Order: sequence, then C-alpha cells, then structure tokens
Amino acid sequence: MIRIRDVVMRLPSGGRPLTILDRVTLDVAAGEVCAITGPSGSGKSTLLGLIAGLDRPSAGSITVAGLEITGLDEDALARFRRDTLGYVFQSYHLIPTLTAAENVAVPLEIVGATDALARARALLGDVGLGERAHHYPVQLSGGEQQRVALARAVALDPGLLLADEPTGNLDSATGVQIIELLLALNRRRGSTLVLVTHDEALAGRADRVVRLHDGRILNGAS
Repeated sequence: MIRIRDVVMRLPSGGRPLTILDRVTLDVAAGEVCAITGPSGSGKSTLLGLIAGLDRPSAGSITVAGLEITGLDEDALARFRRDTLGYVFQSYHLIPTLTAAENVAVPLEIVGATDALARARALLGDVGLGERAHHYPVQLSGGEQQRVALARAVALDPGLLLADEPTGNLDSATGVQIIELLLALNRRRGSTLVLVTHDEALAGRADRVVRLHDGRILNGAS
C-alpha cells in the first residue's frame, strides 16, 4: 500500500536548513495497522503529512496504492486524497457552522452523492452518535467531535486511513473508546491504517510499531 524510499524533508530555519526527516525508508502492507511513535520533534506528523500529499519531500519518493505522489501537481494530489485516503486530525478540524451530519456529508457532497446527508447520519450511527447528528461542534465533547471526524474520514470508504494523534486531546477513558472505534472501523472496512501517537496503549494495538528519533527510523521499518 505504501512505499517510501530515502525521503528527506528539510525546512529553512534561521538562515540554515533544518532536517526534519533524514533518508526515511518504510513499507506498509495493505490491510496493516502501523503505529508511528517517537518523541516530539522526531518527524512523525511530518511523515504522515507527506504520505497524504499535504507536503512535498525535499528528496526521495513516496508511492501510495501504486501511485508515485511526489511528482503530482496540486489537482492530481487533490484527486489522490479524495480517491485513496481519509485523514483524522488531532484537533478534529470540524467546520463550526455545520452540524455533525453536515460535517460528515462534506466529502460525500464533493463527489456528488445525492444521498449525502442520509449516508452521513448512518455513519454517525456507526460511531454511536446517531442522536447527535443535528448538534454543532461546540455542542459536542472532545470525544464526540473526534467520532465525527472519524465518520467523516471514512465517508468515502478509503483504502488508507491516516490518523495524527487521534487520542492526543482526550482523557484516558475517552481515548480508549476512540482506539476501539478506530480499530473496529479499520477491521470492518479492511483498510490500511497508519497512525501517529504518543499513546503506548494505542501503539500496542498496532500490527507494527515504527519508532522515529531525530528524523530517522530506529526500528520497525519493515
């Protein structure tokens, strides 16, 4: 599903380049649950963003579902993200002026689904929020907002689900609920899941743990 080869990511910092990722090589098989861990600043979220095509590496190549994405233009990257992956952000990224159902319906409406709201409500039912579909994000707890974000991420049934610190803003009990839901959705849909986490409980549920330190993979690359 994912093939990363010799990826380097450098950013300007104080007049000199700062290396965020240093010659990272990683393979993730279709259907695998892969956790990326490491201390703050080790490059975890940067790597996830590169896999999603949200940023471009300074060097190296990234292939997802047979498509080499590092050379694609912005329109092609947008189509790639629409057709291939769902992304769960730590900070939820819900649209505050839309209800839970309307937030989940957004990707469905983008692809022209005529029953977008009905499907969105069904997805909210899958994550235990069927009775909260008409509520706005401000009316929902952090755990409920993350459930809405999960429902939105899987709305188009992507083959790849990326999650950046999905339990990072939640208390431990709510975090456990989100872990169970995330893994259950993944198993049910047979998708590939790559998640960035500091949560050892979440990492321990993955098929494989990849540890990053100072932009390099310490173990678990294959």
